[in-house]
Amino acid sequence: MTPLRDLAAAVGATVGTVEPGAAAAPTAAAGAPVSVTGVDLRAQGVRPGDLFAALPGARAHGAEYAGEALARGAVAVLTDAAGCEHLAAVVTRPVPVLVHPDPRSVLGLVSAAVYGEPSRHIQVVGITGTSGKTTSSYLIEAGLAAAGRVTGLVGTIETRLAGRRVPSALTTPEAPQLHALFAAMREQGIDTVVMEVSSHALSLGRVAGVRFAVGAFTNLSQDHLDFHRDLDDYFGAKARLFAADSPVRAHRAVVCVDDEWGVRMAQIARAAHPAEPDAVRTVATTGTADWTATAVCTEPSGSQTFTLTGPDAVERRVAVRLPGHFNVANAALAVAVCAAAGVDVDAAAAGIADVDVPGRVERVDRGQEFLAVVDYAHKPAALEAVVATLRGRAAGGRLAVVVGAGGDRDHGKRPLMGEVGARGADLLVVTDDNPRTEDPEVIRAAVLAGARAVPEHQRGQVREIGDRAAAIEAAVRWARPGDIVLVAGKGHETGQEIHGVKHPFDDREVLAAAIDRFAGAGSEQYGGTP
Repeated sequence: MTPLRDLAAAVGATVGTVEPGAAAAPTAAAGAPVSVTGVDLRAQGVRPGDLFAALPGARAHGAEYAGEALARGAVAVLTDAAGCEHLAAVVTRPVPVLVHPDPRSVLGLVSAAVYGEPSRHIQVVGITGTSGKTTSSYLIEAGLAAAGRVTGLVGTIETRLAGRRVPSALTTPEAPQLHALFAAMREQGIDTVVMEVSSHALSLGRVAGVRFAVGAFTNLSQDHLDFHRDLDDYFGAKARLFAADSPVRAHRAVVCVDDEWGVRMAQIARAAHPAEPDAVRTVATTGTADWTATAVCTEPSGSQTFTLTGPDAVERRVAVRLPGHFNVANAALAVAVCAAAGVDVDAAAAGIADVDVPGRVERVDRGQEFLAVVDYAHKPAALEAVVATLRGRAAGGRLAVVVGAGGDRDHGKRPLMGEVGARGADLLVVTDDNPRTEDPEVIRAAVLAGARAVPEHQRGQVREIGDRAAAIEAAVRWARPGDIVLVAGKGHETGQEIHGVKHPFDDREVLAAAIDRFAGAGSEQYGGTP
């Protein structure tokens, strides 16, 4: 039970009452003190005793849905002056309100207070960057668990709460759900939580009120430019996890400096800790850093081992099952983060050795004579990295890439996806990803334009097959023994959104079914026109 007056004092808001049909500002609070037991910004998610966060939106004001929230048991409303006007038009009884000129900016702090500041009682590790967040989070979670921590995970693929899997709708939940989740984790004995932190979450205040014990940065490349003005704005959003003036700055930082953005991020993190040089650690697979990965050895299976040298100058041999140089960087970062979290480094390094990540260079093996892989790569740099990895394993075989681009997202990366695919593949099949509300043909045309801009002698064969299942089947029919088929873009996802409707679709299942349809007749059934 958190008194409304305590919340007002904590965030600089005022407490009042909105009367039905009132044209004036809220009256001063009167009557019995009001306390709340939860917070939600979705009217349909409100439970009895909750504070309903009625925030201004691009298309509508949340206060327009206050009637439903109150009917579900909300006892008070957090909103702004405009929200109070909406409330007066929809309520049928006096309603206690918490009024703030920018309610979204304080929603995280309010949520943290209501749920007992849970991130101060558990260790929260946040990972940001363009690529590698999910893989790194799985590796870090495994390393921490191997070293004796009781862990939770919050990410793109799933949320795990004391071993129980909860599907994730967002990479980072909204602030009320996040703090409630932390509180539930604390109740169930979890002491360390590993979470992905997206640029949207940092920009929109979804992680406001969270105390990050460790912040990690993987890399930065073009993505989300439908939301951010440019790459500098995108980088600036991620820098909020490390910058001195940020209220969500992590207590300790681990930064991969394999790209120029990482070098810049390390400088920002160090500037935030002028008197604590050990609070910031760098990681590199090229050049020098506090943690450096060298002497990489790749097994025929794709598993890798490498030597990781830490700040103590001790050399450790580290193993990771995942192929690709970028996964050496992810594994090195994971070990360094575990060290920053205060666990035994050798135990953590041993813990990451057997980790597989759903939809990340995930093999689909149905006994076929070629390698079939599903990967989440939906950004040009990520696609380029996984294509380079598979090219290195082709051993004379050919590579087919099936890929598209998402609708209602960054338009600028579409031709880049086509260019990367055409340069790296012997066969590029351009297909639909998640068109969402856009015309799929328009999206494919942009991807194809990038592919066909590559000089003919520098690119593979390019096909367009809009139906994703048919595109996957075409790549399977084309493959010969020793070839590789990569289906990229959706990875672990189990649905395809077309015209705003999500249809069941799992690349792994569709790819397996396509292989099964041909495998029984023998390898001569494979190998379409090269």
